[in-house]
Amino acid sequence: MASLTYDLTLAGLAVGSAAALTGIGLIVTYRATGVLNLAHGAIAMVCAYVLRQLVVEWGWPLGPAALMTLLVVAPGIGLVLDRAVFRPLALLGSNPAQTLVASIGVFVLLVGGAALVWGTGARADAPVLLGDDPWTQLTAVVLLALLVGAVTRWTRFGRELRAVVDNRPLAMLGGIDADRVSAVGWAFGAFTAGLTGVLLAPYVRLDPYGMPLLVVEVIAVAVVARMRSLPVAIVTALALGVAQAQLTRFHPEGFAGPLMQAVGANLFVVALLVAALVLPGVGGRGQDALPPPTASAGRVPGGVWVTAGILFLLPFGFAGTDLHTAVQVPALAIVLLSLVVVTGRGGQIALGQAAYAGLGALFTALLAAGGLPELVALGVAVLLVAPLGLVTGWPAIRRHGLALALATLAVGVAVSRFVFAQPYATAGLDLGRPAGFADDRRYYALELVVLAGCLLLVAALRRGRTGRALAALRDHEAGAEAAGVRVSLLKLLAFVLGAALAALGGGLLGMGLRAFDPEAYDPVRGLLWFAAIIVLGADSLLSPLAAAALLVALDAGTRGGVAAAAVGILAALVGRVPPLTSWLPERRPSASAVTAKEPPPGRRARAAARPPGADRTRPAVADGGRPPTGGPAPLSLSGTGGAGGNSSPAGGRAHPRPAPAPRLRAHDLTLVYPGGLTALSHVSLALTPGRVTALVGPNGAGKSTLFDCLAGTLRPTHGRVTLDDADITARPAHARTRLGIARSFQQLAVFPSLTVEDNVRLGTEQGHAHAPSPAATEQALRLLGLAGAVRHRPAAGLPTGTLRRVELARALAGGPHTLLLDEPAAGLDAAETDALARVLAALAADGLTVLVVEHDPDLVAGIAHTVHTMEGGRIVS
Repeated sequence: MASLTYDLTLAGLAVGSAAALTGIGLIVTYRATGVLNLAHGAIAMVCAYVLRQLVVEWGWPLGPAALMTLLVVAPGIGLVLDRAVFRPLALLGSNPAQTLVASIGVFVLLVGGAALVWGTGARADAPVLLGDDPWTQLTAVVLLALLVGAVTRWTRFGRELRAVVDNRPLAMLGGIDADRVSAVGWAFGAFTAGLTGVLLAPYVRLDPYGMPLLVVEVIAVAVVARMRSLPVAIVTALALGVAQAQLTRFHPEGFAGPLMQAVGANLFVVALLVAALVLPGVGGRGQDALPPPTASAGRVPGGVWVTAGILFLLPFGFAGTDLHTAVQVPALAIVLLSLVVVTGRGGQIALGQAAYAGLGALFTALLAAGGLPELVALGVAVLLVAPLGLVTGWPAIRRHGLALALATLAVGVAVSRFVFAQPYATAGLDLGRPAGFADDRRYYALELVVLAGCLLLVAALRRGRTGRALAALRDHEAGAEAAGVRVSLLKLLAFVLGAALAALGGGLLGMGLRAFDPEAYDPVRGLLWFAAIIVLGADSLLSPLAAAALLVALDAGTRGGVAAAAVGILAALVGRVPPLTSWLPERRPSASAVTAKEPPPGRRARAAARPPGADRTRPAVADGGRPPTGGPAPLSLSGTGGAGGNSSPAGGRAHPRPAPAPRLRAHDLTLVYPGGLTALSHVSLALTPGRVTALVGPNGAGKSTLFDCLAGTLRPTHGRVTLDDADITARPAHARTRLGIARSFQQLAVFPSLTVEDNVRLGTEQGHAHAPSPAATEQALRLLGLAGAVRHRPAAGLPTGTLRRVELARALAGGPHTLLLDEPAAGLDAAETDALARVLAALAADGLTVLVVEHDPDLVAGIAHTVHTMEGGRIVS
């Protein structure tokens, strides 16, 4: 027994050592470059193939071949990736989500390239580098970790590395060559990947798909180490390796037997799932989301849709193998359509859609085997899989970017390993076609009908109220929440609907192939599908059609791997090459939506102060019409929620009136950030209706923190916020918006992919607790001078002054009684600031409660009834 325990421990140490190498490489690369390199496993696979090519095929001695592979080829791959892929992205200011997509593109490219060069078959003759002694491997890992630690702590390069990690722009200003640091990080990370690959290759399946996925699984050790601590990563890797080996000793009877066997063989997958779903996520809120479209994509002309329809009808003229291959295209298009909902419209990174597609096929096969007709079985399978979208949707509520990518990938890998790869779940399954559709041509017609229905469903979703909310979520999550969008519910809806569409497409794909093929739904496929949708245009309904046709046709008509290589090249160039569907001709806008030239700043300023009903016979200033003359007229904002209903003119302080009781109050607010930094200390504040209250003070005084506590973006550590004496401290931002507390942001929070009118309409639809007034959108547009042709323009590319008006109009469209404005004059010129002052004074005169955080002393002096000065997290006057 002791001998068995010792032998298993040695075997576990060997596996754990390879996993520790992966953790070391990922952490060093992440700390030097900020990139979570999902292509690490693909680099390991390529290096393992290169060593085998040199030794087995070309007859090189093992020593020189290993030196060539580990000291030339592997670092060379890292340097090429740094120079050709990731350094250009860094120069463009790309965020972590874009670099993640690029690393997925590199992964797909290397997998496809390896399949083209070496074929897709498994190799069992990989050379053994360090022998079978796990202590040798463990010693190599420990020495490598000690070397990295010593270099990081005691050398000049280590100091430069820490400086680049802490603040790359500041390090560059200090004379540090950040590009050199990144290049070394990539070279070292690729070296560790190559060492991992050549160590694992003799003991695992060496093929273009299996080894990369195996290395992806051991990302768990780096995630547990929070992408920072090398000792934690090494200890975790060794502990998991030994535990996984020891679990092979247990052989319980019954159903628990296969399950225990699966856990024993995939403990790193369990660790990845727990680390991704339970531990704090890698990355930051709002800083690592997929960016919105760079420009508004016009509607696709009808002629393009006609052409696509004709191309999809062509297979009716095919026969034999060609028709059987074409049957896969509509089903795959439905699976990819799920990514349009989740990623394209909702902006969420979803790497696990292959799992939902496979579950749809599996449940359809199981239900059909149980006696249900195939179409009924497919419908029930979709209903069963849709709620499973909550598995990835729930983490998406609190995770973003890198953390969300890891969570969705972990779910996909876990489903593949614990369901699709297990004989107890898939053995002996057959999947037939519905009665009357056994013929390929008839089944293809059925698929086209289902695909058309799904396209209409998603098109309706993209156009309506929910579509606008999804686009707002994608463009600016915090802004969407401030507009009243229930972000958490919307994310769950996107993932549930995405899971349902993926399951529907997966079931159709399985019936088309007449079999359940687990390899058709492995996680590598999910990465390929995600990359294909990104490079074609994630928010275009044409993308899933084009991607499905290209993926199926390229792999069927050429060698396997061509599609992956092509998609990988384009994905690796993300940020520099626009989505392919953006090159299509756009439908010309109607005459009513012709974009007018933006008027000069002075004319925009006068327009901002014009009342909704004044001079209705003239064109709006935004249309380029002649501005009104004379002073500002009284504003009547009771229809937009003015609490007082008072029609006093702007500058209403000349007619004093009794101040009503404050509605919104802060009571003894204290906020302490993790680490002990006190941002607010016992702050109390009362905001009175009909008055403008200003917060001033130096940067870091706590003004924006207090503002965010009032708006619901932050929750104080102590104290409470009340509205009409009701405690709303626990209410989230969207709930406070629906209670009548609207806000703007210091950094503009508009939705660039939506038009000006849709931006404002979102405030009308989402900002009301009850049914909104149909006229609220129009009134807000007129009030801010946006009722002309500019209303039809996408927000992307508009001047800052116009966007400030759009943001304010959206806030007012929700009918608030309290308006919280965080540096509303930031980026405005003198004329625009003057116009803003007129509008704010008029809003207060009409009874709104206005709180302004502002650095412009002239604006504060001109509009504020009460001014509070903050310093060190306290109100000092």
